[in-house]
Amino acid sequence: MAEKELTGKNFDEVVSGNKPVLVDFWAPWCGPCQMMAPIIEEVAKAHKTVIIGKLNIDEHPDIAEKYHVMSVPTFLMFKEGKVSGQVVGAVPKDALVSLIEKAIK
Repeated sequence: MAEKELTGKNFDEVVSGNKPVLVDFWAPWCGPCQMMAPIIEEVAKAHKTVIIGKLNIDEHPDIAEKYHVMSVPTFLMFKEGKVSGQVVGAVPKDALVSLIEKAIK
């Protein structure tokens, strides 16, 4: 797995680092989240210049609440510790790639 599991212990450190971070807010019971899993894996393998993180909202509801995540999947792009973009729902791979490309420019 090329994605990094995010938790309450490592979230702030990872998103505040030097590399841009795409965070997948997901839940195990979420069908669209499961559909997105292989797409996230493809994106992670193809984009080594960013960190792809996954945060289980059931295990870390406080972080989801902090970033106003109301539905899953939600993808937030972090650059220098700040949210620089967002995509909500099951989306084509191109939507995630576009989010990443905007962040690395």
